[in-house]
Amino acid sequence: MAEYNKLSEVTYNPKVRSWRFRVKLHRIYPFYSYVTNSGPYYNYILADEDGYKMEMTTYGDYENFRGLEREEGKWVEIFVVEVERAIPCFQPTSSPFRLNATRCTQVRIIEPLNNRLFFDFKSIHVIPHMHWRDLRYPIDTMGVVFNTEAHLDAPTGPRMEFYIRDNIDHQIKCVVTGDQAYAFRDGLDHMSAEGRRQVIVVLKMWRVRESMSYFGPPDIWLETEGGFADFRFNPRLPEVEEFRQSLLNSDPNVQKYGVEGLL
Repeated sequence: MAEYNKLSEVTYNPKVRSWRFRVKLHRIYPFYSYVTNSGPYYNYILADEDGYKMEMTTYGDYENFRGLEREEGKWVEIFVVEVERAIPCFQPTSSPFRLNATRCTQVRIIEPLNNRLFFDFKSIHVIPHMHWRDLRYPIDTMGVVFNTEAHLDAPTGPRMEFYIRDNIDHQIKCVVTGDQAYAFRDGLDHMSAEGRRQVIVVLKMWRVRESMSYFGPPDIWLETEGGFADFRFNPRLPEVEEFRQSLLNSDPNVQKYGVEGLL
């Protein structure tokens, strides 16, 4: 199994270049050098599976990076990269360091959510135990999708609202925004096109949101976070199969209509 460094583990040592990261290309934007009148070069805002972000810069037309500027949102492996101290007042992230890609840096696009090595749940949050104290941390969870509403023409931007439940008694509202709203609609339509089978969705790195209530504890829901959150319908994972079997044994709707098999 490959061992990866976390972005939060990075330290400054010019002699160390053996860093190995598995990260998402969270944002990509070009820049030009007004000193050498050359470019475009690219800044990549990277985010690892813990949500920690760091900037990486390329200053040359390196063969390994050609076309990568069009892959925003993809997950990649990055090897052999230099670490520099971030420049004060010009930091797009809160990290005190930044990465500098060189001609020797290796990069490869991967599909982490289809890769068991990545999609190890650190902690599956079950719906009854979700709490406003989870606001600071992205969470992983899963449930059966129901009561979906499309608001793709909303003035504030496209969004899909839906609920997930672990059984008849426990449920929570979820909101997916931006381009992911269209992906969620299309994926759910594809999964449920053949009938009324129940569909399981796995949510990775979603945020807990809250609104204050004068008559009880705060209302909470789950929401995507700046394109970093992700989801999959019925991924082939042991945890999902275990959940599916529990539904078959205890959920009247699933017993009546069935549940989609794992992909």
